[in-house]
Formats: sequence, C-alpha cells, structure tokens
Amino acid sequence: MTNHADKAVQLFKQGYNCSQAVIGAFCEELGLDFETATKIASSFGGGMGRMREVCGTVSGMFMAIGLEYGENTHKSNEEKAKLYARIQELAKRFKEKHGTIICRDILKGIENSTSPIPSERTDEYYKKRPCAHIVADAAEILEEYLKENNKIKI
Repeated sequence: MTNHADKAVQLFKQGYNCSQAVIGAFCEELGLDFETATKIASSFGGGMGRMREVCGTVSGMFMAIGLEYGENTHKSNEEKAKLYARIQELAKRFKEKHGTIICRDILKGIENSTSPIPSERTDEYYKKRPCAHIVADAAEILEEYLKENNKIKI
C-alpha cells in the first residue's frame, strides 16, 4: 500500500466516510485544508448520501482531480473536455479493479439499505465490507495518476 492509501484507510477506520477518507489523504498537497475537504466530501459517503449510487471513493478521487485540474472560470469546452477525460480515465481504472463505480454493485450481497442512518462502525462492519480495501485502491489509483502527471512526488 502507498502512503496515501495507508492514510486513507486510517481515516476510514477513524470513522470518516469513504469519500472523506480519499480526499482527506490528498487534500493538503492539493491546496485544501483537511476540515474543508472533509466537510465538502461528507455528503458523498455510502454512494452519495447512502443512496448507493457512485462509490464515495470515486467521488473523492474526482474531487481531488477537480482541486488539481479544475477551473473556476468559464473556460472553453476544450478545457472542460480535458478535465472530463481525466475523470473518465480514473473511472476506467477503478472499473478495471472493481467492475463498476456503483456502490450498490460493489456491495452486492451485503446489507444494502438506503436508509439515511449509517451502519455502526464495529469490528463486524469492517470484516464483512470491502470498503477499507476500496478506499485503499482508490487512493492508490489517484496517487498513481498524479505521479504519472508529475503532480506529486513520493
């Protein structure tokens, strides 16, 4: 596991959701303080508000790419296309490992309630869910991508 993956798993096991764990592992290097990053990402856990849609780890990767490559002006469609191509590349890499970016499909066979009440983080929770492993994978994918594009050096 990479340093970012270790940090992301540690954050997840401390109780941060999957999205917070991924963005939290990278936020300071990407120019965002931890508190703001985890607040922004807080809605994306459990596949977006526990609706089991796009996996929170994927949302965390996408937010990190937005921090690094995003724009806050009305740039051309060409600039937007470059950013969207980056997002699609990360999604492709994640799908290669997990077959999907959809939370409910990743959690297939595991309690898949869309109740807004999060599951209690017990030893049993961590034993039966792949989420810590998925958090690590997303952080590794993101770290690899940023290294390839000379954005971080480790």
